[in-house]
Amino acid sequence: MATSLKNLSEHSAKNIKDISEKKFGIVVSEWNDEVTESLFEGAIETLLSHGAKKENIYRKNVPGSFELTLGAQWVAAVEEIDAVICLGCVIQGETRHFDFICDAVAHGITNVGLKYNKPVIFGVLTPDTQQQAMDRAGGKHGNKGDEAAITAIKMLGF
Repeated sequence: MATSLKNLSEHSAKNIKDISEKKFGIVVSEWNDEVTESLFEGAIETLLSHGAKKENIYRKNVPGSFELTLGAQWVAAVEEIDAVICLGCVIQGETRHFDFICDAVAHGITNVGLKYNKPVIFGVLTPDTQQQAMDRAGGKHGNKGDEAAITAIKMLGF
């Protein structure tokens, strides 16, 4: 289904296990904070509604999306953390900066998960416009933060 027609907050209940004892690290980019704070709220609400305990959710901020990878690595290195959720937003601009940042972040987050053998979730929006970002951060397409949290939960049930 085309993203323009889909609510990102809709998900299947398959493979959702008890997460009441699981610990989550959420790494949030401060850049585009209007968007990333909404993504964070979506992720928190979803984790709590599926049984996570508030005291088992840890937040760390990084300056921008590029720094999500190192932030995720620091959080993933904590043995007690079961899953890491990375939340950011890189909006297309007039230069190729967007391409380099998005590529580096996607590869970096993937590599952290592989290095630590735990779920490290890519919850980074890569829209063309601020409006598209807002539509995916609690707007008409739901909240990508919800989707990132559900992905973490499902990966823990793998």
